[in-house]
Amino acid sequence: MTSFSNQPVTLAQPVKVIIWDLDDTFWRGTLSEGAVEALEENLQLVRDTAARGIVHTIVSKNDFAPAEAKLQELGIRDLFVFPQISWQPKGPIIKQLLEQMQLRAPNALFLDDNSMNRAEALYYSPELQVADPADLAQLAPLLRASGKPDPGFSRLEQYKLLERQQEARAAYDDNLAFLRDAQVRIEFREGPSVAPDSSRMEELINRSNQLNFTKRRVMKEELAASFEDPTRRWGTVRARDRFGDYGLVGIYCLNLSENRLEQLVFSCRILHLGVEQFTYAHLGFPALEVQGEVATILNTTDKPDWIAIDTAPATTNRPTPPAATNSGSKLRVLLKGGCDLGQLTPFLQAFQLEVEEEFNYNNENQIPVHVEHTALLRAGREWPRAEQQRLAAALPFLGQEAFDTKLWDAQYEVLVYSPLMDYTQELYREKATGLEVPFGAYQDITALDPAAQAAKYAQRRFRGMDEAFLRRFQQEFEFLGQISPSRFQENLRWLRAQVPTQVPIFFLNGAEIEVPGSGETGAAARQAQMNQALEKFVTAAENCYIVDVRSFIKTSADVTNNLRHYHRQHYRTLAQRLAEAIGQWHGRQLERSGWVDLKARAASLVPGKLRGLFK
Repeated sequence: MTSFSNQPVTLAQPVKVIIWDLDDTFWRGTLSEGAVEALEENLQLVRDTAARGIVHTIVSKNDFAPAEAKLQELGIRDLFVFPQISWQPKGPIIKQLLEQMQLRAPNALFLDDNSMNRAEALYYSPELQVADPADLAQLAPLLRASGKPDPGFSRLEQYKLLERQQEARAAYDDNLAFLRDAQVRIEFREGPSVAPDSSRMEELINRSNQLNFTKRRVMKEELAASFEDPTRRWGTVRARDRFGDYGLVGIYCLNLSENRLEQLVFSCRILHLGVEQFTYAHLGFPALEVQGEVATILNTTDKPDWIAIDTAPATTNRPTPPAATNSGSKLRVLLKGGCDLGQLTPFLQAFQLEVEEEFNYNNENQIPVHVEHTALLRAGREWPRAEQQRLAAALPFLGQEAFDTKLWDAQYEVLVYSPLMDYTQELYREKATGLEVPFGAYQDITALDPAAQAAKYAQRRFRGMDEAFLRRFQQEFEFLGQISPSRFQENLRWLRAQVPTQVPIFFLNGAEIEVPGSGETGAAARQAQMNQALEKFVTAAENCYIVDVRSFIKTSADVTNNLRHYHRQHYRTLAQRLAEAIGQWHGRQLERSGWVDLKARAASLVPGKLRGLFK
């Protein structure tokens, strides 16, 4: 990284963790000398980048208790992991912190207003990226464009799991005793069941280094073709312990004719648990040519006895049928739709549900991207990758992650899906290729004055939507209008075929009310038409259900700025109806925590800046 007053600031490597100083860096002033002033731009930067998978931690010379209390007051404490708040020198602490977090120094950014602290940090970690907080004005856009959308903060949760594990480990003098008490369990899956995990497998193979023993990178197409090769045995490894679930953490591919491992790779999140050695032993110690440096040295004799294999069959990737599910376990739910549905999550968590979210997000051009339109889902599954990348780069309202989704990962037992963008967005067809993309709502941007429209986008701080782009878009694309009901049903049938049939799909339909002043002429009639199409599909489809919002969203007083955004109290009602419907499908009523519901209800009634106090 360069950080000179007259030179542009850049990032030398992708940033995976930001290490914050507090005084005169994260906030203005010195906490030990009196009141400090919160810097809203820093608070927002943490929120925005945490939602793109960047992890945040603290190394600050302060007393821990008042510093943590101030972070709690600001509603931001839960977005930091491994905070190091003491009066000790920062250089050694940062070096040790990165080891604890199992991250490389080049992927860390240390922000501190004191140049001596930055120099000390570089002395102990020469590859560390450092910057003065004055550089944040230039760095913030780069950081917001980094990572990948992670609206459910899954990466943050993985580091919280690691934090819990390491806090517990520190209480043991004997590491073997800790490992035996950790209750490490792993599950092997093989054969056709690994195919739905191909995106995660490709990512792990191509991005992992510390525990990638073969370092043979693959293209997604090559990976898919290899699954069909009978001479290769593909498998995935999932791990959990008493601190939490690590998910899919390992991959192997065994060349059967040669009894040789072509792939053996693990996520660093299971480092020091023995999972990689156990897997190698489980496979019978096949031939393995280790490439490059690795964090663990495998041997051909040991099989860690503190690890047990889950009894779930390795040949299936389908969720356990409802009748066989443990009554004390939580059902994994993927909630997919507009970001307003995030208000459902705290209320759903009062039930026996583990909620994963996939909502719209601001892309690298600061333009909200809805990733739930069925046309976009099909494009992400069916278009060649090169075409996806070309249009993502050419159309500012798409962006790099527009075709990514968790739908095909099969890491959930219930899918809750709001198709309201099919009700709302317009479709545009590229004249040269026939490819179609959704954008906007209730207007044709190819028929608008480019200069006037560009000025409106500039007011919203959208990047790339200037007059030149809009004129080019008018020339290269034609307006199709909103998706037809028949094609909507066709896409829903396609979606049902993509999601394992054992996974139920609960659809959230739309309100059918007029909203004065919304600017969306004909929206109520359009939603009534699409609701009817949805009902016809669900009637004929297998394992599909509708949660009907029309029973409680009845007048314009029940919504905010348009008929898709409801007042806060109605999201609690929607969550309760949804939990009831899931319980009926599941064959038993879901247990409910009144205390969690009370906290969620209290948090929904206070201003956003105070809501963190109820977490």
